Amino acid sequence: MKIVAISGSQVPSTVANSIQAMKAVHALAQIGHDVTLIVPVSDQPHSNWKDLAKFYGLQIQFQVEYLPSASRRLFFLSAVRRAKSLKPDLIYVWPLQSAVLGLMNGLPVILEMHDLPSGRVGPLWFRYFRDFKGSKRVTIITKALGDALTERYGSYLRRADVILAPNGVEPERFEQLPDPVIARHLLGLTEAPTVVCTGHLYAGRGVDLFVELAKKQRDVQFVWAGGKPEDVETWKSKTTAIPNVTFTGFVHNGQLPMYQAAADVLLMPYSREIGISSGAGNSAQISSPMKMFEYLATGRAIIASDLPVFHEVLNENNAVFCPPEKLVAWEGALLALLDNPVRREELAQQARVDSEQYSWTERAKRILDGFVEVGR
Repeated sequence: MKIVAISGSQVPSTVANSIQAMKAVHALAQIGHDVTLIVPVSDQPHSNWKDLAKFYGLQIQFQVEYLPSASRRLFFLSAVRRAKSLKPDLIYVWPLQSAVLGLMNGLPVILEMHDLPSGRVGPLWFRYFRDFKGSKRVTIITKALGDALTERYGSYLRRADVILAPNGVEPERFEQLPDPVIARHLLGLTEAPTVVCTGHLYAGRGVDLFVELAKKQRDVQFVWAGGKPEDVETWKSKTTAIPNVTFTGFVHNGQLPMYQAAADVLLMPYSREIGISSGAGNSAQISSPMKMFEYLATGRAIIASDLPVFHEVLNENNAVFCPPEKLVAWEGALLALLDNPVRREELAQQARVDSEQYSWTERAKRILDGFVEVGR
C-alpha cells in the first residue's frame, strides 16, 4: 500500500514528537508499505538516509521529503497538495489541519493524536475533522486521551475507527544487551550500583528529584542520558559538588539501549505537571512516554511516578510506583530494590515479557487493520 505521512516536526531533531513520528513511519515501512514522509524545510541542513538511520535508530529506508513553504500554516495545505499528487492509498498525519484538508481532497485519512486540540482554532479544526464526511480514523496514544476527547467532543467517531495505540519500542534493539556491569564498562562508567534516567530535561521530568536522590545516595551512580545542550550545561553547573551525578547530553537513539542496560534501576520521576518540548502545556494526564516502553524492553527494575495514565502500561508486577512529590518514598523504594537483587530480577523479567505487546510494527498493523477496505 502507498502511504504518504505528514508531520510538522523538524527532521532531524531530538524532540520527542520528531522521534515518535520517525519511529511510527519506520514501522509502516517495516511491515511492507511504500512510505513517504513529508516534513517542513527547517534551518537545519537536510540529512541523508545513513545519518537519519543512525540518529533515530532506523533500519528500513523510506522516503523523507522536505517541503518548502512560506509559513507553517501554509505547510499543512502544501503538504496535502503534495501528498495528493503522489496518489496514495491513504495519508497518515499528525497535524489536525492536514487531516481536515486531506478529507476535503477526498483522501482516506488516519490522524494520530497525542494531545487535546489546543489554542483558539485547534478545537474548531477537530470538530471539522469529526463532522466532515470521508474515510477517517483516529489513533490515540492513551485511553485517558480518548476519554478526554469524548468528554469534550462527544462520540467523535464510530468505535471501529478510534484505535488505542500506545507508543512503542523495537524489541530487536534490546535482545542482545549485556548485563549492567558489562554495559557500564563499555560506556566507561564506574562499577558502582547505577540508576539511569533517559530523555529530555524539560520541566516536570523529575530532574530535581533525580538530583536529590543522588545527594542522599552518594555510593550510587546516577546517570541522565539525553537533553538539549543548554539544559545539560545548566544541570551540570548545578551538580558540580555532587560527584556521583552524570549528565551525558544527547545520545543517538541507536546508542540509548546501552545506557538503559547499564542501570540496576531505571527511573521515571515525572511530576504531576509535565512540560512539553514547546515549553507550554501539561501532558501528565494523557502522556505515553517512549522511554517507558524502552525501559520495559531493556529488562530492568523500574521506579515510576504514580500517575494514573502510567497504570495503562505499568503495573505492580513490572514496576514500583511512588508519589512524585514524596522524596522519602523514592529513597525507600530505591534502597529496597538495590538491596534486593531477586526482586529486581522479578520486575525485570516481567517487564521484558510485557514489552512484547508494544512493538512499533504490531502497533502499525493494528492502526491500519481493515481501514482502507472499510473506508472504501
